[in-house]
Amino acid sequence: MTLWQRPLKRLQAMAEQKTRFRLNSLKGFVSLFLVGAVLSVTLAACSGGDVSNSTTETPAASPAVAANKDVELTLVSFAVTKAAHEAIIPKFVEQWKKEHNQTVTFKQSYGGSGSQTRAVIDGLEADIVHLALAGDTQKIEKAGLIQPGWEKEVPNNGIISKSVAALITRPGNPKGIKTWGDLAKGDVKLITADPKTSGIARWNFLALWNAVIKTGGDDAKATEFVTKVYNNVPILTKDAREATDTFAKQGQGDALINYENEVILAQQKGEKVEYVVPQVNISIDNPIAVVDQNVDKHNTREVAEGFVKFLYTPEAQQEFVKLGFRPVNEKLSQTKEVTDKFPKVKTLGTVQDFGGWEAIDQKFFADGGVFDKIQAQRKR
Repeated sequence: MTLWQRPLKRLQAMAEQKTRFRLNSLKGFVSLFLVGAVLSVTLAACSGGDVSNSTTETPAASPAVAANKDVELTLVSFAVTKAAHEAIIPKFVEQWKKEHNQTVTFKQSYGGSGSQTRAVIDGLEADIVHLALAGDTQKIEKAGLIQPGWEKEVPNNGIISKSVAALITRPGNPKGIKTWGDLAKGDVKLITADPKTSGIARWNFLALWNAVIKTGGDDAKATEFVTKVYNNVPILTKDAREATDTFAKQGQGDALINYENEVILAQQKGEKVEYVVPQVNISIDNPIAVVDQNVDKHNTREVAEGFVKFLYTPEAQQEFVKLGFRPVNEKLSQTKEVTDKFPKVKTLGTVQDFGGWEAIDQKFFADGGVFDKIQAQRKR
């Protein structure tokens, strides 16, 4: 759906609603006339009949941009993207100011992807959501806040950042942890977040499950293996950030599953982190979307869509790379900087391999699903 089709669709709906009522009053007639007039003007503008297509005009510009008013965007994202966005946002603000003579400020909220999703559905008026998994974005869509087809409006099916899973160990790796299978050993304690509240924890679960399936195992063997691993988890944290703090600051556990980008970022901050990227892995894909209901309410659609598009530029993607995310820009991914920075994964699973997020949520994370059954079998 193009930018002009969204308001057109809403006007058409208004017109259809008006025709359901009898025109038994002057007020009803006037209301219908006004809606019809606005719809006619919109159709004429969009049809391109006698309207000039001069590149100097911006008929699709929002009133806020047209008036050069300052605008505030609310960005809601999952915890581990904070550093990347804090580097990218000033670049976008500078460019938007230069091109539109408009100052953009941002409210930012970071937390577990599942918690952030529920917050938006419950009333946190995000203009843009950058979440850990498309399944969370789809929940906001089902709540009526995002229009269907959001993933087709931008490149790469809406995926703006990606990573793989990494195993972080203690200095010297005293337990010899090198593969997913090592996490099932009886003397190994693993730290990971709760899939019920954390997007990365769902990726962690899938990485474990994928490790069995991609090496010839079936669901029964995968269930057996993942149950053993979760029996070695002393505490399930609410999000990835808390999991990292539990492992690094509180000294709990022998290993931590986390995004590869988190490990790289920690190293860049001077922390001594030892880790391995398993050769059988899962492609961790993070989507971006404009929250249609909120941007229309706030009159921020043009700026919000501008920011989303900016995130796909080489300049913005380079900032993701600097902070440890694997780029979605194909040309950038083939540069020496990127190939030197990120080890190649031999066998990479995807969400599509498991039927997409709707099927994954239903099978693994819904009430009574595989994860709940594994939790019920955990040793206490």
